[in-house]
Amino acid sequence: MKQIFPDLWQTQAEHPFAGVTSHAYLLVRDTGNILLYSSGLRDEYQPMKELGGIAHQYLSHRDEAGPALADIKEFFGSKLWCHRLEEPSISKFAPVDGLFDKREVVNGVEIIPTPGHTDGSVCFLVRSPHGKTYLFTGDTIYQENGAWETRVNGYGGGSKSDLKNSLMLLRDLAPAVVFSSASVGDLPFKEVTAAEWQSDIDNVVRTLSSPIPRALRSLMKPSRKTQD
Repeated sequence: MKQIFPDLWQTQAEHPFAGVTSHAYLLVRDTGNILLYSSGLRDEYQPMKELGGIAHQYLSHRDEAGPALADIKEFFGSKLWCHRLEEPSISKFAPVDGLFDKREVVNGVEIIPTPGHTDGSVCFLVRSPHGKTYLFTGDTIYQENGAWETRVNGYGGGSKSDLKNSLMLLRDLAPAVVFSSASVGDLPFKEVTAAEWQSDIDNVVRTLSSPIPRALRSLMKPSRKTQD
């Protein structure tokens, strides 16, 4: 475990797929700690216990589900939460104790449904008493080698139109720090200003709207010789 802010700890990196890095985050609070996302590293359980354990585990979408959910629930006696539409996939690994279905505050965390990556994706907004606002985006928007990216998960009921709407909803939240559940490269989270965040969202929405993938667009840029 690594402390990154006074009330927030990050688990060690895991690599669920080639080139992809994931972390979970433990929000430490007097009213009961919350684990955001999931970690399959049992070496992290004792440090989490020493920090007060886990009262609740929040998943942003079905891709965070796996055998670790049952291990965490058994070790900590924690309650598992997810969106109603994600529950059939997640409950294959562990019983779900609470469901999200609308924008609301649950255990001091604002739940923001953001369909698009999957139909039941949610983001979590935390206004820390230490001054920063944390936004946990799951895979709705994530870091890829220093740039923000997004994608539609077709098998999870994802929709490009829903994703655009969800990104525009996130645009006006003014987070200070944004944490995705997985990333490509060395940057799992990023501190942003309100203006930077709005510009970043606009760029991602523009990319999502383009019929030509970003990688191909970069190859199609005219060379200096052509411009001359």
